[in-house]
Amino acid sequence: MRTRSLRRQRGVAIITALLLTTLAVTIVASLFWQQQVQVRSIENQRMQLQKQWILRGALDWARLILSTSYQSSPMVDTLQQPWSVGLAETRLDSYVENGRSDSEASDATITGRIIDAQSYLNLAGLSVGGIVKPKEIEAFERLLTSLHLDPGLALVAANGMAASQPRAMAAAQPPSTATNGLVALQAPVPVSGLVQAQGQATQGTPETIPAASRSTGPMAITQIDDLLALPGFTPEILAKLKNFVVILPRETPVNVNTATAEVLAARIASLSLQGAQALIASRDRAPFKDAADFRNRFAGQTLSPDAAAVAVRTDYFIVDGKVKLNRAGLEVLALIERSGSTTGPVSSRIVWVREN
Repeated sequence: MRTRSLRRQRGVAIITALLLTTLAVTIVASLFWQQQVQVRSIENQRMQLQKQWILRGALDWARLILSTSYQSSPMVDTLQQPWSVGLAETRLDSYVENGRSDSEASDATITGRIIDAQSYLNLAGLSVGGIVKPKEIEAFERLLTSLHLDPGLALVAANGMAASQPRAMAAAQPPSTATNGLVALQAPVPVSGLVQAQGQATQGTPETIPAASRSTGPMAITQIDDLLALPGFTPEILAKLKNFVVILPRETPVNVNTATAEVLAARIASLSLQGAQALIASRDRAPFKDAADFRNRFAGQTLSPDAAAVAVRTDYFIVDGKVKLNRAGLEVLALIERSGSTTGPVSSRIVWVREN
């Protein structure tokens, strides 16, 4: 009996020791895991800060390039100028400390390009102060048609932008020029008269819409992705539009020295897509010096009034950059506004920055 009791105690002791060992190993493993998570978190934060500083430097460099280009050519912006040359994938290992040892392979690169924002069709002109502009709707319709998309989306976008803007300007217009709450310019606009406010359809002129509806209307449409909130727009449609349209802080003319054939044909009603392609071929040989030069090379045709919305210089540029640092990457889009005079200093400011 005594021997059996000793064996039993010895077995309990072994099991207890095993349990204590397992518990100790679990605690130690948990501590190591927490430490590893903390180290990785610190590394990620450090890399994120490094990427942001790299991109900040890249934006400053882009502003310098644009300012230098303006000083050498203040009246004309073309695709032959240095700012239009994209930055190919460039390694930054010699300039950025990425925290790796000398024996480990490093991977720090940056790519980017500067895009003339006024080479796109600016949708900011679809509605200003809650007043839709028929000429701008027609231009957008022509672009949608050339891209094999529903031209009716132009009116949807205009109504959506008008519904999200203050209507003080619309109320100040003479009553005879108002049609279904939207002001007609030169010709009535075939609008439904329905203004979307918080998902509810409200009919009437700006004066009859309740104050609560005006102050708590839909979100303002300030970028292309905001169009997804409007009926008919899908991610697939926006993917086709993003290389041709933009929404800038104000109305701007199209730069005929940088615009695509689709945008030129949309901007100028009397210009066909084939005629726009011929103009681009002529532009590639010799950029347009001014608006008069553009008209002289218009293949002998009569320009429509829409041609007044063209220019040969640009105020807004988009910087598209990407930084890759080890296992992490960061993409950024930034809008830069450049201004100056032929005699005064050149200034540039970053209007917005969007990171992904």
